[in-house]
Amino acid sequence: MKNPVIPRTVLEARNLSIHYGDSAAVSGVSLKIPEREVLAIIGPSGCGKSTLLRSFNRMNDFIDSCRFEGELLFEGVNIYGPNIDPVELRQRIGMVFQRPNPFPKSIRANITWAPRMAGYLGDYDELVERTLREAALWDESKDKLDKSALSLSGGQQQRLCIARSLAMSPEVLLMDEPCSALDPIATGKIEELIRGLREQYTVVIVTHNLQQAGRISDRTAFMYQGDLIEIDQTDRLFTQPAKKKTEDYITGRFG
Repeated sequence: MKNPVIPRTVLEARNLSIHYGDSAAVSGVSLKIPEREVLAIIGPSGCGKSTLLRSFNRMNDFIDSCRFEGELLFEGVNIYGPNIDPVELRQRIGMVFQRPNPFPKSIRANITWAPRMAGYLGDYDELVERTLREAALWDESKDKLDKSALSLSGGQQQRLCIARSLAMSPEVLLMDEPCSALDPIATGKIEELIRGLREQYTVVIVTHNLQQAGRISDRTAFMYQGDLIEIDQTDRLFTQPAKKKTEDYITGRFG
């Protein structure tokens, strides 16, 4: 009998704590995220899940009062080490925010702008088509690539923002409640897209929607008041949680 293949760890937090001034937002979190997994992070508002997510590509650097303790490793390297370039890191670990934020440029320019700045030497037409196909937006946009991205619907804009991140060939895609501002039809398309992205990318998503976490994620992490209470296979966490606090949250007793 062959030994099971152990997936390569892409991101790892080791006793990670994050403070805003004197207030602790994340306290002593340790977890490993393997390649090609969709990990959902759930928990009530203010539990630290978005702060944890933003730490994975150092977006918290833009907050002056933010203070970091512990280690956060990307492919075995501490991303807060002295030789790490945050700009390069964010090319390898992309971010999609809660509300769509396309540039006020054409659809084509939204895709090509960052690769052009980074000195991309490939075929830009191929890049545009490939990333829009990956984001399930090509058929809806192929005839209007030179029109403003702001002419797209909200759901289309969010898929464009995903395509924009994919244009930099990241290894990890972070998503901070990417469907919270979308209608059910657009949400369904984003969820279908996320399920497909796991074939090539590691995806970490913060969501308030427990049903969404159940539909799209391989594992789910539950946070409460800055602590990581439990992390497990999604089916098991939702049906047989190991912690009483997890059970209380997913059954609606609080949150």
